[in-house]
Amino acid sequence: MDDLVERLCQGEHQVEVKLRPEKTPALLKEQVDRGVVHIRFPNTRGGTELGVRIDKDSCDLADVDFDKGTGTMRLVGGLTLNYVKVRCIAKIDLDTFAGTGHLEVVNQ
Repeated sequence: MDDLVERLCQGEHQVEVKLRPEKTPALLKEQVDRGVVHIRFPNTRGGTELGVRIDKDSCDLADVDFDKGTGTMRLVGGLTLNYVKVRCIAKIDLDTFAGTGHLEVVNQ
């Protein structure tokens, strides 16, 4: 298995949501609604930014208030990283746009 994938599958890692041009709850809601959220693992060499295709049925947005910019969300989605199909699971605090997350290899 790829070294980066293996490392991100072991334990929890610091993550942050990447939003451009600025970090706002409205922009994050827009990404979630579109079905793709950009999540960055900053503690890899140079940082690793992933475009995660959100699985809305597996996510938990019940505690999030996008209008107030509060709450914690659980984002789950799939992607291919270095030719390995993985699922990204991240817990994001809407106040800081950061949290923890990890990858899981998806058996094909």
